[in-house]
Amino acid sequence: MRLFISGMTALAIALGLAWPSHAQEKTNISITRQPGILYLASHVMETQKLIEKDAAKEGLEGVTVEWRTFSGGGAQTDALLAGNVDVVNTGTGNLLLLWDRTRGKVKGIITSSAQPVIMVSNDPRVKTLKDIQPSDKIAVPTVGVSTQAILLQIAAAKMYGDDQVRKFDANTVQLGHPDAVAAIANPNHEVKNHFSAPPFQYVELKRQGVHRVTDSREIIGGALTQATFFTTTAFAEANPKLVKALRSATEEAVAFIKKDPRAALEAYKTVSGDKTSLDDLLAMLKEPGMDEWRTDPQGTMKFAEHLYKIGTLKSMPKTWTDYYLPDSVYLNGN
Repeated sequence: MRLFISGMTALAIALGLAWPSHAQEKTNISITRQPGILYLASHVMETQKLIEKDAAKEGLEGVTVEWRTFSGGGAQTDALLAGNVDVVNTGTGNLLLLWDRTRGKVKGIITSSAQPVIMVSNDPRVKTLKDIQPSDKIAVPTVGVSTQAILLQIAAAKMYGDDQVRKFDANTVQLGHPDAVAAIANPNHEVKNHFSAPPFQYVELKRQGVHRVTDSREIIGGALTQATFFTTTAFAEANPKLVKALRSATEEAVAFIKKDPRAALEAYKTVSGDKTSLDDLLAMLKEPGMDEWRTDPQGTMKFAEHLYKIGTLKSMPKTWTDYYLPDSVYLNGN
Protein backbone atom coordinates (compact mmCIF):
# COMPACT_ATOMS: atom_id res chain seq x y z
CA MET A 1 0.00 0.00 0.00
CA ARG A 2 1.23 3.44 -0.94
CA LEU A 3 0.36 5.06 2.38
CA PHE A 4 3.05 4.57 5.01
CA ILE A 5 3.29 6.20 8.39
CA SER A 6 6.51 5.76 10.32
CA GLY A 7 6.37 4.80 13.96
CA MET A 8 7.72 8.18 15.04
CA THR A 9 5.26 10.12 12.89
CA ALA A 10 2.32 8.04 14.10
CA LEU A 11 3.44 8.50 17.71
CA ALA A 12 3.81 12.25 17.25
CA ILE A 13 0.31 12.48 15.81
CA ALA A 14 -1.17 10.28 18.52
CA LEU A 15 0.34 12.48 21.19
CA GLY A 16 -0.59 15.68 19.38
CA LEU A 17 3.07 16.67 19.03
CA ALA A 18 3.54 16.89 15.28
CA TRP A 19 1.66 20.17 14.95
CA PRO A 20 2.01 22.16 18.18
CA SER A 21 -0.70 24.60 19.21
CA HIS A 22 0.00 28.29 19.01
CA ALA A 23 -1.67 31.03 21.00
CA GLN A 24 -1.79 33.14 17.85
CA GLU A 25 -3.09 31.74 14.59
CA LYS A 26 -0.92 31.37 11.54
CA THR A 27 -1.23 33.95 8.79
CA ASN A 28 -0.06 31.57 6.09
CA ILE A 29 -1.52 28.27 4.97
CA SER A 30 -0.34 25.68 2.44
CA ILE A 31 -2.97 23.60 0.64
CA THR A 32 -2.57 20.76 -1.87
CA ARG A 33 -4.69 19.57 -4.75
CA GLN A 34 -4.43 17.26 -7.76
CA PRO A 35 -4.71 18.13 -11.46
CA GLY A 36 -8.14 18.41 -13.07
CA ILE A 37 -11.48 20.18 -12.87
CA LEU A 38 -12.60 18.04 -9.93
CA TYR A 39 -10.62 20.66 -8.03
CA LEU A 40 -12.27 23.59 -9.82
CA ALA A 41 -13.36 25.18 -6.54
CA SER A 42 -9.72 25.50 -5.52
CA HIS A 43 -8.89 27.36 -8.73
CA VAL A 44 -11.71 29.82 -8.08
CA MET A 45 -10.56 30.19 -4.48
CA GLU A 46 -7.01 30.91 -5.61
CA THR A 47 -7.75 33.42 -8.37
CA GLN A 48 -10.35 35.30 -6.32
CA LYS A 49 -8.32 35.05 -3.08
CA LEU A 50 -11.41 33.89 -1.25
CA ILE A 51 -9.61 32.37 1.73
CA GLU A 52 -7.61 35.56 2.21
CA LYS A 53 -10.79 37.67 2.08
CA ASP A 54 -12.74 35.44 4.45
CA ALA A 55 -9.81 35.24 6.87
CA ALA A 56 -9.74 39.05 6.97
CA LYS A 57 -13.43 39.03 7.88
CA GLU A 58 -12.48 36.82 10.83
CA GLY A 59 -9.86 39.32 11.93
CA LEU A 60 -6.84 37.60 10.35
CA GLU A 61 -5.23 40.26 8.16
CA GLY A 62 -2.45 39.57 5.66
CA VAL A 63 -3.09 35.85 5.24
CA THR A 64 -1.15 34.22 2.40
CA VAL A 65 -2.17 30.96 0.75
CA GLU A 66 0.23 28.61 -0.99
CA TRP A 67 -1.44 26.18 -3.41
CA ARG A 68 0.60 23.08 -4.30
CA THR A 69 -0.32 20.52 -6.96
CA PHE A 70 0.53 16.83 -6.48
CA SER A 71 -0.04 14.04 -9.00
CA GLY A 72 -1.72 11.73 -6.48
CA GLY A 73 -3.28 11.55 -3.05
CA GLY A 74 -0.52 9.45 -1.51
CA ALA A 75 2.08 12.18 -1.93
CA GLN A 76 -0.34 14.70 -0.44
CA THR A 77 -1.00 12.66 2.67
CA ASP A 78 2.72 12.05 3.12
CA ALA A 79 3.28 15.81 3.00
CA LEU A 80 0.52 16.38 5.58
CA LEU A 81 1.93 13.82 7.98
CA ALA A 82 5.42 15.25 7.58
CA GLY A 83 4.10 18.70 8.45
CA ASN A 84 5.09 20.10 5.05
CA VAL A 85 1.54 21.24 4.22
CA ASP A 86 -1.40 22.29 6.37
CA VAL A 87 -4.41 21.04 4.40
CA VAL A 88 -4.79 18.47 1.62
CA ASN A 89 -7.48 18.32 -1.04
CA THR A 90 -7.89 14.79 -2.36
CA GLY A 91 -10.19 11.76 -2.30
CA THR A 92 -12.30 10.17 0.42
CA GLY A 93 -10.14 7.05 0.66
CA ASN A 94 -7.10 8.98 1.82
CA LEU A 95 -9.13 10.86 4.43
CA LEU A 96 -10.50 7.61 5.84
CA LEU A 97 -7.08 5.97 5.95
CA LEU A 98 -5.46 8.84 7.80
CA TRP A 99 -8.40 9.21 10.19
CA ASP A 100 -8.06 5.52 11.02
CA ARG A 101 -4.25 5.35 11.23
CA THR A 102 -4.02 8.46 13.42
CA ARG A 103 -6.96 7.43 15.62
CA GLY A 104 -9.00 10.45 14.69
CA LYS A 105 -6.20 13.02 14.57
CA VAL A 106 -6.92 13.78 10.90
CA LYS A 107 -10.43 14.91 9.90
CA GLY A 108 -12.35 16.42 7.00
CA ILE A 109 -13.24 20.09 6.66
CA ILE A 110 -15.51 20.30 3.60
CA THR A 111 -15.92 18.86 0.10
CA SER A 112 -16.38 20.57 -3.25
CA SER A 113 -17.22 17.99 -5.91
CA ALA A 114 -18.98 14.66 -6.43
CA GLN A 115 -18.63 14.13 -10.17
CA PRO A 116 -18.29 10.66 -11.71
CA VAL A 117 -14.87 9.29 -12.58
CA ILE A 118 -14.71 7.08 -15.66
CA MET A 119 -12.45 4.16 -16.57
CA VAL A 120 -11.46 4.30 -20.24
CA SER A 121 -9.56 1.93 -22.51
CA ASN A 122 -7.97 1.97 -25.95
CA ASP A 123 -8.00 -1.84 -26.08
CA PRO A 124 -10.92 -3.08 -28.24
CA ARG A 125 -10.90 -6.34 -26.29
CA VAL A 126 -11.70 -4.62 -22.98
CA LYS A 127 -15.38 -3.72 -23.08
CA THR A 128 -16.14 -4.28 -19.37
CA LEU A 129 -14.15 -5.12 -16.24
CA LYS A 130 -14.89 -8.79 -16.90
CA ASP A 131 -12.52 -8.54 -19.89
CA ILE A 132 -9.51 -7.53 -17.76
CA GLN A 133 -6.82 -10.21 -17.87
CA PRO A 134 -3.83 -10.62 -15.50
CA SER A 135 -1.49 -8.96 -17.99
CA ASP A 136 -3.64 -5.86 -18.48
CA LYS A 137 -2.53 -2.66 -16.75
CA ILE A 138 -4.89 -0.03 -15.34
CA ALA A 139 -3.50 3.42 -14.50
CA VAL A 140 -4.70 4.93 -11.20
CA PRO A 141 -3.42 8.02 -9.34
CA THR A 142 -2.25 6.01 -6.31
CA VAL A 143 -2.14 2.22 -6.09
CA GLY A 144 -4.30 0.73 -3.35
CA VAL A 145 -5.69 3.89 -1.76
CA SER A 146 -6.88 6.29 -4.46
CA THR A 147 -10.59 6.63 -5.17
CA GLN A 148 -10.11 4.78 -8.44
CA ALA A 149 -8.19 1.91 -6.84
CA ILE A 150 -10.85 1.48 -4.14
CA LEU A 151 -13.62 1.57 -6.75
CA LEU A 152 -11.91 -1.32 -8.54
CA GLN A 153 -11.90 -3.27 -5.27
CA ILE A 154 -15.59 -2.62 -4.71
CA ALA A 155 -16.34 -3.71 -8.28
CA ALA A 156 -14.27 -6.89 -7.90
CA ALA A 157 -16.14 -7.87 -4.73
CA LYS A 158 -19.49 -7.34 -6.47
CA MET A 159 -18.45 -9.29 -9.54
CA TYR A 160 -16.46 -12.17 -8.05
CA GLY A 161 -17.25 -12.26 -4.32
CA ASP A 162 -15.67 -10.74 -1.24
CA ASP A 163 -12.73 -13.16 -1.33
CA GLN A 164 -11.74 -11.66 -4.71
CA VAL A 165 -11.91 -8.03 -3.57
CA ARG A 166 -8.27 -7.42 -4.56
CA LYS A 167 -8.53 -9.16 -7.91
CA PHE A 168 -7.65 -6.00 -9.86
CA ASP A 169 -4.98 -4.72 -7.44
CA ALA A 170 -2.23 -6.47 -9.38
CA ASN A 171 -3.42 -4.79 -12.60
CA THR A 172 -3.08 -1.26 -11.25
CA VAL A 173 -0.07 0.93 -11.91
CA GLN A 174 0.52 4.37 -10.48
CA LEU A 175 0.37 7.23 -12.99
CA GLY A 176 -0.74 10.81 -12.56
CA HIS A 177 -3.67 11.64 -14.82
CA PRO A 178 -1.65 13.70 -17.36
CA ASP A 179 0.86 10.85 -17.76
CA ALA A 180 -1.94 8.32 -18.08
CA VAL A 181 -3.57 10.43 -20.81
CA ALA A 182 -0.27 10.34 -22.71
CA ALA A 183 -0.14 6.56 -22.30
CA ILE A 184 -3.67 6.10 -23.67
CA ALA A 185 -2.80 8.34 -26.63
CA ASN A 186 0.14 6.05 -27.49
CA PRO A 187 -1.13 2.78 -29.04
CA ASN A 188 2.23 1.15 -28.32
CA HIS A 189 2.22 1.93 -24.61
CA GLU A 190 1.81 -1.01 -22.24
CA VAL A 191 -0.86 0.86 -20.25
CA LYS A 192 -4.08 0.66 -22.24
CA ASN A 193 -6.59 1.32 -19.46
CA HIS A 194 -6.97 4.40 -17.26
CA PHE A 195 -9.38 4.94 -14.37
CA SER A 196 -9.51 8.62 -15.09
CA ALA A 197 -11.09 11.85 -13.82
CA PRO A 198 -12.45 15.06 -15.38
CA PRO A 199 -11.38 16.66 -17.64
CA PHE A 200 -8.94 13.93 -18.66
CA GLN A 201 -11.58 11.23 -19.16
CA TYR A 202 -13.46 13.37 -21.69
CA VAL A 203 -10.27 14.31 -23.53
CA GLU A 204 -9.47 10.61 -23.81
CA LEU A 205 -12.97 9.63 -24.92
CA LYS A 206 -12.72 12.05 -27.85
CA ARG A 207 -9.83 10.00 -29.24
CA GLN A 208 -10.63 7.41 -31.87
CA GLY A 209 -10.65 3.92 -30.41
CA VAL A 210 -10.98 5.03 -26.78
CA HIS A 211 -14.15 3.93 -25.01
CA ARG A 212 -15.78 3.83 -21.58
CA VAL A 213 -15.42 0.66 -19.51
CA THR A 214 -17.17 1.61 -16.26
CA ASP A 215 -17.57 4.56 -13.90
CA SER A 216 -17.94 5.41 -10.22
CA ARG A 217 -21.72 5.77 -10.33
CA GLU A 218 -22.14 2.36 -11.90
CA ILE A 219 -19.91 0.80 -9.25
CA ILE A 220 -21.11 2.59 -6.12
CA GLY A 221 -24.70 3.25 -7.16
CA GLY A 222 -24.73 7.02 -6.79
CA ALA A 223 -22.72 10.18 -6.26
CA LEU A 224 -19.29 9.95 -4.66
CA THR A 225 -17.35 12.83 -3.13
CA GLN A 226 -14.10 13.49 -4.98
CA ALA A 227 -12.33 16.66 -3.80
CA THR A 228 -12.16 16.74 0.01
CA PHE A 229 -10.29 19.23 2.16
CA PHE A 230 -8.89 17.68 5.34
CA THR A 231 -6.28 18.47 7.96
CA THR A 232 -4.95 17.44 11.36
CA THR A 233 -7.11 18.15 14.37
CA ALA A 234 -4.08 19.88 15.92
CA PHE A 235 -3.97 22.38 13.04
CA ALA A 236 -7.73 22.90 13.16
CA GLU A 237 -7.71 23.51 16.92
CA ALA A 238 -4.79 25.94 16.67
CA ASN A 239 -6.21 27.79 13.65
CA PRO A 240 -10.02 27.86 13.88
CA LYS A 241 -10.36 31.12 11.96
CA LEU A 242 -8.27 29.85 9.05
CA VAL A 243 -10.28 26.63 8.90
CA LYS A 244 -13.53 28.59 9.02
CA ALA A 245 -12.26 30.85 6.23
CA LEU A 246 -11.38 27.82 4.09
CA ARG A 247 -14.81 26.32 4.65
CA SER A 248 -16.69 29.51 3.79
CA ALA A 249 -14.41 30.16 0.79
CA THR A 250 -15.21 26.68 -0.54
CA GLU A 251 -18.94 27.37 -0.24
CA GLU A 252 -18.50 30.67 -2.09
CA ALA A 253 -16.45 28.99 -4.82
CA VAL A 254 -19.04 26.25 -5.34
CA ALA A 255 -21.80 28.88 -5.59
CA PHE A 256 -19.69 30.82 -8.11
CA ILE A 257 -19.13 27.71 -10.28
CA LYS A 258 -22.88 27.11 -10.43
CA LYS A 259 -23.59 30.77 -11.25
CA ASP A 260 -20.83 31.36 -13.81
CA PRO A 261 -19.17 28.13 -14.99
CA ARG A 262 -17.39 29.89 -17.85
CA ALA A 263 -15.60 32.28 -15.51
CA ALA A 264 -14.80 29.40 -13.16
CA LEU A 265 -13.22 27.44 -16.03
CA GLU A 266 -11.23 30.49 -17.04
CA ALA A 267 -9.79 30.44 -13.52
CA TYR A 268 -8.97 26.75 -13.98
CA LYS A 269 -7.17 27.41 -17.26
CA THR A 270 -5.25 30.33 -15.75
CA VAL A 271 -3.99 28.28 -12.82
CA SER A 272 -3.49 24.90 -14.48
CA GLY A 273 -2.27 25.93 -17.93
CA ASP A 274 -4.66 23.39 -19.48
CA LYS A 275 -4.76 23.97 -23.24
CA THR A 276 -8.22 22.45 -23.66
CA SER A 277 -10.52 25.03 -25.25
CA LEU A 278 -13.02 26.79 -23.03
CA ASP A 279 -15.88 25.56 -25.20
CA ASP A 280 -14.71 21.95 -24.82
CA LEU A 281 -14.44 22.36 -21.05
CA LEU A 282 -17.93 23.84 -20.89
CA ALA A 283 -19.22 20.89 -22.91
CA MET A 284 -17.64 18.54 -20.34
CA LEU A 285 -19.59 20.23 -17.57
CA LYS A 286 -22.78 19.28 -19.42
CA GLU A 287 -21.92 15.58 -19.29
CA PRO A 288 -24.08 13.41 -16.96
CA GLY A 289 -23.26 14.02 -13.32
CA MET A 290 -20.83 16.85 -14.01
CA ASP A 291 -23.07 19.39 -12.27
CA GLU A 292 -22.42 17.81 -8.87
CA TRP A 293 -20.57 20.71 -7.27
CA ARG A 294 -21.46 20.19 -3.64
CA THR A 295 -20.04 20.70 -0.17
CA ASP A 296 -21.87 17.84 1.57
CA PRO A 297 -19.95 14.53 1.64
CA GLN A 298 -21.49 11.92 -0.67
CA GLY A 299 -21.05 8.14 -0.55
CA THR A 300 -18.25 8.31 2.00
CA MET A 301 -19.72 5.77 4.41
CA LYS A 302 -19.93 3.26 1.54
CA PHE A 303 -16.18 3.66 1.14
CA ALA A 304 -15.70 3.30 4.90
CA GLU A 305 -17.77 0.10 5.00
CA HIS A 306 -15.73 -1.39 2.16
CA LEU A 307 -12.36 -0.46 3.64
CA TYR A 308 -13.35 -1.82 7.05
CA LYS A 309 -14.66 -5.05 5.56
CA ILE A 310 -11.38 -5.79 3.79
CA GLY A 311 -9.32 -4.88 6.86
CA THR A 312 -7.79 -1.65 5.56
CA LEU A 313 -9.59 0.30 8.29
CA LYS A 314 -9.16 -1.04 11.80
CA SER A 315 -12.04 1.04 13.17
CA MET A 316 -15.47 1.37 11.58
CA PRO A 317 -16.93 4.89 11.91
CA LYS A 318 -20.50 5.01 13.18
CA THR A 319 -21.31 7.97 10.94
CA TRP A 320 -19.59 10.31 8.50
CA THR A 321 -19.26 12.96 11.23
CA ASP A 322 -16.73 10.73 13.02
CA TYR A 323 -14.11 11.64 10.42
CA TYR A 324 -15.12 15.29 9.92
CA LEU A 325 -14.43 18.21 12.23
CA PRO A 326 -17.23 19.10 14.69
CA ASP A 327 -17.82 22.42 12.92
CA SER A 328 -18.60 20.51 9.70
CA VAL A 329 -21.63 18.63 11.06
CA TYR A 330 -24.04 21.09 9.42
CA LEU A 331 -22.96 19.84 5.98
CA ASN A 332 -25.44 16.96 6.33
CA GLY A 333 -23.41 14.39 4.40
CA ASN A 334 -23.51 10.61 4.14
